[in-house]
Amino acid sequence: MNNLVILPIIIPIIAGMIMVIFRKSIKLQRFLSVFSTIAISIATLLLIIQIHTKGIQTLHLGGWKAPFGVSMVADMFSSLLILVTSIVSLCCLLFAFHSIGKERESNYFYPLFLFLITGVNGSFITGDIFNLFVCFEVMLVASYVLISLGGTRIQLSESIKYILINIISSFLFLVAIAFLYAMTGTLNFAHLSLRVAEVGQEGLMTTVAILFLIVFSLKAGLFLFFWLPGSYSVPPTAISAIFAALLTKVGIYAIIRVFTLVFYHEPEVTHLLIGILAAVTMLLGAIGAVAFWDIKRILTYNVIVGVGFILAGVASFTTEGMTGSLYYLIHDMIVKALIFLLGGTIIHLTGTSKLKEISGLIRLHPGLGWMFFIAALSLSGIPPLSGFLGKIFITEGTFEAGYFWLGGIGLFTSLMVLYSIMKIFMNVFWGYTDLTEEKEKGTTKGLMLPIGILTIITISLGLGAEGIHNYVDNAVEGLMNPSLYIEAVLGNNLGQ
Repeated sequence: MNNLVILPIIIPIIAGMIMVIFRKSIKLQRFLSVFSTIAISIATLLLIIQIHTKGIQTLHLGGWKAPFGVSMVADMFSSLLILVTSIVSLCCLLFAFHSIGKERESNYFYPLFLFLITGVNGSFITGDIFNLFVCFEVMLVASYVLISLGGTRIQLSESIKYILINIISSFLFLVAIAFLYAMTGTLNFAHLSLRVAEVGQEGLMTTVAILFLIVFSLKAGLFLFFWLPGSYSVPPTAISAIFAALLTKVGIYAIIRVFTLVFYHEPEVTHLLIGILAAVTMLLGAIGAVAFWDIKRILTYNVIVGVGFILAGVASFTTEGMTGSLYYLIHDMIVKALIFLLGGTIIHLTGTSKLKEISGLIRLHPGLGWMFFIAALSLSGIPPLSGFLGKIFITEGTFEAGYFWLGGIGLFTSLMVLYSIMKIFMNVFWGYTDLTEEKEKGTTKGLMLPIGILTIITISLGLGAEGIHNYVDNAVEGLMNPSLYIEAVLGNNLGQ
């Protein structure tokens, strides 16, 4: 029992509730939001050290042992994702201070932001599938309000579509949970793993697994991503960035957790299906990124390509593939937030997102231009930046599993991603400068700090990958060996 496990959920929810009471005190809300994300980072770092030395940490709420009570489980996989979530959240908050506007700040932006983080962290750390549903809903309800905060016509239009899609997926999620409970009599992940292994994963059980895959694919933007480009492009930059960095990743986390711990007995069915969906997602996302000449659209389609690429490694179900997926997942959370903040800053300065209306920005903002260039190379997996190592491992994993077509599509779409993102760089920063400082619609004051922090992190993750290698290996070992998770959660209750 380790009380540190619950802190990534408790800290943001308490801070958010205090902020609701002190709605008018913007300075207090800013302080509490930054303090909360830093406190979560410190708690998670301590947790990671404990997991590295003592193994998976658990907390059984109310003293009720699993599988009868509610369990919180922090393994290396979930803890690394919570740490990255805290870093990305801090940078998006610093960006929001100078860009979100007083009206949104006084209309519960910061409490909603922290409630969103509560849902994300809760999803990563919960030990049973029903509480995963609950945490999903906490995250989604906060995102419903954040996406429509400001009340513009396009925001309301896209938010209705976003809410309807998520209500349907939540209904399907409940149906899948009901079927699973009826067949196994438990909802605890560790206990589910044992029960599914006992009854076998054939026929109806595989159908339930595919139903979960459909639900999580809707959340992650895996193949069923038709709602994503519009929904992620209409909110203000700080909100779009946190959505791009975190929301699809929660769906990806759920797919990895469920299909490595519970439904891993028929990989020739479930994991091949994940591979096919990943391949189609990468191709369609890359085509969208290349086809559009609008910064927001190009960036959102690149989110979709990233989802497909991460799950290509999961589909291979090899140690190399899973290692690549984890490296790439961490990289993708950082670089997607970075590239969205950079894109938002360009739009903030020029007042437009259309590439053909912007030119020569690097003469006025060289720092912004070169950081965009680094982010573009990192996003495309160019060595030695952060995306390279994950790309190599995922490709090795797909080849080792015999999925040469999947690895080939991953490499091909990487070239399309590079083209799409360099198209932004060449059009926005190169060429004739027709904009002067007097004609700019905004300023970069205060915006460069979070962008600079994320740029340094993406460079460090590439050059210093050896520094996190042991932790990634620890996380992958836990994913490829479900008995470690089961023993940590159930302990002496293994036979129940």
